[in-house]
Amino acid sequence: MNFRPVSSPDRPEINLVAFIDVLLVIMIFLMASTTFQRFGALPVQLPDAASDAAKPQQCRVAVAVGADGRLLVGQHAVASEAVTLAAALSAAAQGDRTCQIEVQADALATHQSVVRVMEAARLADLPALVFSTRTGGAE
Repeated sequence: MNFRPVSSPDRPEINLVAFIDVLLVIMIFLMASTTFQRFGALPVQLPDAASDAAKPQQCRVAVAVGADGRLLVGQHAVASEAVTLAAALSAAAQGDRTCQIEVQADALATHQSVVRVMEAARLADLPALVFSTRTGGAE
């Protein structure tokens, strides 16, 4: 038995040109498919907008949404459930389907609170919704 290592005349070699080509293709693919903006980490300040003067409306119901989720219809506090809010909106609109619902949400109000107001307006069959913003730049 021969336990001596067998010496082969051919030494294995790595072709560096092909290796570099493959790495460049992978790097180009990663650069092309990566987004460089992180939307979840962007600081967003709501709401700022510039608009024309508001047109006079016959019937307008103001719904204030506080930063803590509290809701006011006109000057009256309302529970945050959509059905209760819809009843309050219907009562404030006095049966006028063309009545405009003006949502005055705090800049720190949650999206869910605003969506709840939109759902209540749908349940109350009041399709005209507007959102109030402050004019001027962000502070």
